[in-house]
Amino acid sequence: MSKSLQAIRGMNDILPDQSPLWRYFEGTVAGLLDSYGYSQIRTPIVEFTELFKRSIGEVTDIVEKEMYTFQDNKDSLTLRPEGTAACVRAVLEHGIIGNGQVQKLWYVGPMFRHERPQLGRYRQFHQIGVEVFNLAGPDIDAELIMLTWRLWALLGIQDAVTLELNSLGTSEARARYRDALVEFLSQRIDQLDEDSQRRLKSNPLRILDSKNEGTQAALVGAPKLEEYLDEESRVHFDGVKARLDAAGIPFVINTKLVRGLDYYSKTVFEWVTDKLGAQGTVCAGGRYDGLVEQMGGKPTAGVGFAMGIERLLLLIETLGQVPESISRTIDVYLCAFGEQAELAGLKISEQLRDRLPNLRLAVNAGGGNFKNQFKKADKSGALFALILGDDELEKQQIGLKPLRGQGEQQNIAWDALAAHLETAIAQA
Repeated sequence: MSKSLQAIRGMNDILPDQSPLWRYFEGTVAGLLDSYGYSQIRTPIVEFTELFKRSIGEVTDIVEKEMYTFQDNKDSLTLRPEGTAACVRAVLEHGIIGNGQVQKLWYVGPMFRHERPQLGRYRQFHQIGVEVFNLAGPDIDAELIMLTWRLWALLGIQDAVTLELNSLGTSEARARYRDALVEFLSQRIDQLDEDSQRRLKSNPLRILDSKNEGTQAALVGAPKLEEYLDEESRVHFDGVKARLDAAGIPFVINTKLVRGLDYYSKTVFEWVTDKLGAQGTVCAGGRYDGLVEQMGGKPTAGVGFAMGIERLLLLIETLGQVPESISRTIDVYLCAFGEQAELAGLKISEQLRDRLPNLRLAVNAGGGNFKNQFKKADKSGALFALILGDDELEKQQIGLKPLRGQGEQQNIAWDALAAHLETAIAQA
């Protein structure tokens, strides 16, 4: 017997009963970003491998262990593990930031990392990201955080997330701190876990957010990044904090927050929750003023964030914040009995769609007796059933029967049906 075909582990189908929540979430985010003046950009899911080696860094876990990379003739290609590098490549290639033009962009789509799948972490996962170019001040950093704060309110999860904030300083300040941290930890190398020992040479700042208790104990008394911040970064960070205070957005300073990618500088932030176990980060970002130049462009200020859709949907469901309205995909189900009624029903349904463009109307297909069609109407989740048979045809009327809650069946004239339906659905 042949093995049944299945999806790849960690790459999941989004089934019809799940997709309304995805559409609600994506629509809510898109509407909010539109209201703030951001424009959507769409990039390919496959890029040259060199793009990610140059932007993310060859000694990061992502490049070393997690990328899906393959040969295409003589080219090495990679499924994108994150969105910022591709967005930077696109704006450079098309020359839309080169003369100081401000670009406020957002994107949505799948990302790919080869890691052990678990709740809230998948091999194909989906992100919505925002990237802003050629704005260097703390005001845009604060705007991105304020934007996400407003989103959490719209989604009903604002009370379940906490903003953690830090500054990494300039690359020069971070290099001085790195040297001090390496010197401190080198004297305690036996206390570090295996991953941290490896990172001591390749990416020592990542040791700060290690979850290993022994490593955290070894960090007691370690140099603090804030002690090495340059004056420019201090002023910038104070500006971000002042604006968040003015907007009434609470935050905590996490001096161990460093982010996992090499290109961040100055402001970094994460929105975290304690409602999802180990996978507590739902949105993260910060400033990356050196990335565009690192990828071959002119020195360009950059800042952005990305949010994991799967984790946020899981949080929405965990908190019971799924809107009841999105579980209903149909407003009205039309039942027709007999060939003439079916023909009339098709005409009436198209007239209703002309009059009520937002009406969600399903017309029974496949025939069936009265009991059978009503069973399908009820199973559809519709608010109302429309009933059309020989008697209704003769009188040019149609039966309107509530399927949810109380109410008696009414007979409505065809020419009054659209107005009656619009009112009935609004009141349901």
